Amino acid sequence: MLLDPFEVRVLAVLAEKEALTPDNYPLSLNALTNGCNQLSSRDPVMSLSEEMVQEVLQRLVDKKFVSEVRQAGARVVKYEHRMRMKWALEQDKLAVLTLLMLRGTQTAGEIRSRSGRLHDFASVADVEAALQFLIDKYPPLAARLPRAPGTKEARYAHLLCGEEMLERLETAAGFSASVETPRQDRVAQLEAEVALLRGELERLSEQFDSFRKQFD
Repeated sequence: MLLDPFEVRVLAVLAEKEALTPDNYPLSLNALTNGCNQLSSRDPVMSLSEEMVQEVLQRLVDKKFVSEVRQAGARVVKYEHRMRMKWALEQDKLAVLTLLMLRGTQTAGEIRSRSGRLHDFASVADVEAALQFLIDKYPPLAARLPRAPGTKEARYAHLLCGEEMLERLETAAGFSASVETPRQDRVAQLEAEVALLRGELERLSEQFDSFRKQFD
């Protein structure tokens, strides 16, 4: 059963927060939305409204990936993921899958360095063992990508959105790697982007000041 990128993000945030903030788990809609839109440890960064997250949650509930939790005395419904039961995953495997869902393709070394409180991996070999378990599942939950030219370590990706999506990512990555931009050109490009962002920020600041004066 394939998932779309928004469903992947919601599931991954539920799994992440279960490990990182167990006292606040299951998550409310507001907390889940904030986790989905978090700027750090996310690739890609998303901007989802509560209404959109609510729609995604309903799809995941229908697919049996998420359960609603109605706690006695609580004013809001909370949500918890069911990936551990759905795919019979121990915490080390779930941690690896969650990181792939949150941060895109990564090497085993990157996964170990980013695992933090999700799971304490003693070595890169332990991460590779968990990855192999995900690869050997039927249907597989992860894949080992062909090593790109000039790279030393293999990269891994989840397959929850299907192999077609993964192929598109590989094609885009291969194209980016094949196009080398001179360093000075890259610096000039970045400087131009910074100038555009500053101009946009100034424009928004002026609009805000104008808006605020209406109420002074």
